[in-house]
Amino acid sequence: MQTRFASFTRHGKDGYGLITEKGVIDLSARFGSDYPTLQAVVEKGALKALAAKAAGLAADFPESEITYQIPIRNPEKLICVGVNFPDRNEEYKDGQAAPSNPSLFIRFPRSFTGHGEPLIRPPESPQLDYEGEIVIVIGKGGRRIPEAEALDHIAALSLCNEGTIRDWVRHAKFNVTQGKNFDRTGSIGPWLVPFESEAQLADIRLVTRVNGEIRQEDRTSRMIFSFRRIINYISTFTTLVPGDVIVTGTPTGAGARFDPPVWLKPGDVIEVEADGIGVLRNTVADEGEA
Repeated sequence: MQTRFASFTRHGKDGYGLITEKGVIDLSARFGSDYPTLQAVVEKGALKALAAKAAGLAADFPESEITYQIPIRNPEKLICVGVNFPDRNEEYKDGQAAPSNPSLFIRFPRSFTGHGEPLIRPPESPQLDYEGEIVIVIGKGGRRIPEAEALDHIAALSLCNEGTIRDWVRHAKFNVTQGKNFDRTGSIGPWLVPFESEAQLADIRLVTRVNGEIRQEDRTSRMIFSFRRIINYISTFTTLVPGDVIVTGTPTGAGARFDPPVWLKPGDVIEVEADGIGVLRNTVADEGEA
């Protein structure tokens, strides 16, 4: 079974641990003095060491007792990649070839919630949309990281539903920040899977389902910008540090591309799934009713 590190809240107290078939191994109770958060574990390069120390330990409590939080609660940087699949580029119908460099934007941690929690539809707009994506978490910092060395800088993988308020991303000419940062409109999780080798990313299937219906489906081998290229490009203009979170792009099929558009509504269930990482599942609620 894959190693799965999660951040959670239990009985009003924040913690982190390993999610197993038999329940949760509470690592924060055992190692919290050295690593107070899962983010600290990543920053100190201790994921594999803690996994080894936890081998053979019994679960401390059932998974049903925790509320999942986003795995890295307060990253220095949370950077998202825009158009990064061929069919997604064609959606824009602007006649332009695939871009030569990634489109990037910033999200705030507060704009995400954890696995199992509702995405929040704000009163300002009904146009809440989904975008299933793979997340890479930086484990070794660097500047101007060569593509050949880029994967050595990944600590772990996760999933993201990069929820978006569509009309608000078009409020201005040159940015999408507003529509990408409403509180709890997206999700990250459920957990971190330690990165071991390129095979974990090279050609895996990424799927988004809404109420059981497949809406997005593609493979990472078709990405316009590889994981290596993304790390290389971002680290050219900013120093990546351990714990930084990079959301790497979504396939075609978001609700905005239907005719007419199909927006998320309260009660919907959205699942983002990727081979070897897991399933990120969320519902939807209106603000004030969650």
